[in-house]
Amino acid sequence: MNKGLFFVGLILAASGLISPPFALLGGLVYGLVLTHPFNVQSKSLAKFLLQASVVGLGFGMNLHEVVHAGRSGFLYTAVSITGVMLLGLALGYLIRVGKKSSFLIAAGTAICGGSAIAAVGPIADANEEEMAVSLGAVFILNSIALFLFPSIGFALHMSQSQFGLWSALAIHDTSSVVGATARYGSAALAVGTTVKLARALWIVPLSIATAVALKSKAKVQWPWFILLFCIAALLNTMFPMMNPAFAALSHIGRIGLTVTLFLIGTGLNQQTLKKVGIRPLLQGLTLWVIIGSATLALILLNWIHI
Repeated sequence: MNKGLFFVGLILAASGLISPPFALLGGLVYGLVLTHPFNVQSKSLAKFLLQASVVGLGFGMNLHEVVHAGRSGFLYTAVSITGVMLLGLALGYLIRVGKKSSFLIAAGTAICGGSAIAAVGPIADANEEEMAVSLGAVFILNSIALFLFPSIGFALHMSQSQFGLWSALAIHDTSSVVGATARYGSAALAVGTTVKLARALWIVPLSIATAVALKSKAKVQWPWFILLFCIAALLNTMFPMMNPAFAALSHIGRIGLTVTLFLIGTGLNQQTLKKVGIRPLLQGLTLWVIIGSATLALILLNWIHI
């Protein structure tokens, strides 16, 4: 029965009949209620599909807009990254979260959620439980953001550009940023995806800095799919006669994202919730609320913009 329901959910997510938030919700219900028959395989597939889907979305974007948004987003990220890391570590110390879990939660919030944690965790020699705690805390907040952010954006009458920028700066994972902005509008999706990918590039310097500080010999992971995203946008810009084919690839990318969110949702189970505990979740929540509120205020005041 568990296998049958899993494949039904997978097919529904891939059909295009349900939106990304509902795909995530379906996955969450499945993961919390039932035993996942393909837990390990599902996580590997979700990672690959997310990267492939981001590349697919690039075929629906103009390179000039990508460069403009990416350049602005990179500057904002450069300014905020250190502040978020320091604030996150300070909160972890005050709330008495384990040092490695605290560092990973701060890194996930500062850069790009689970991807940053997965990249930095082995370099910091984090054990399986510390990784699970950090990923669980960030994922729970990601799930909330995917549903909460569009509602706030509509209530405050935020423009497409404003919402895309806010989502990219305040939501952890690329998957949730794309899911939230896709629900808000195509322009928000373009800005949110591009700025988030510019933010994800900071995985590399953070990984290198962590390796140097801890004298680790673990391999630094390079986010090559971001380069492929830019190449896809370049092709879409240079060859307008191929627009129908590129539009189809972009549509496939959106469907792939919906499937990714379903798979990610199925990975959250009761054991993960128990492992996370109240302190790491409180650290992540407090840091997220501060960053989300501060960036929202700055964007509404037009102090930062694309």
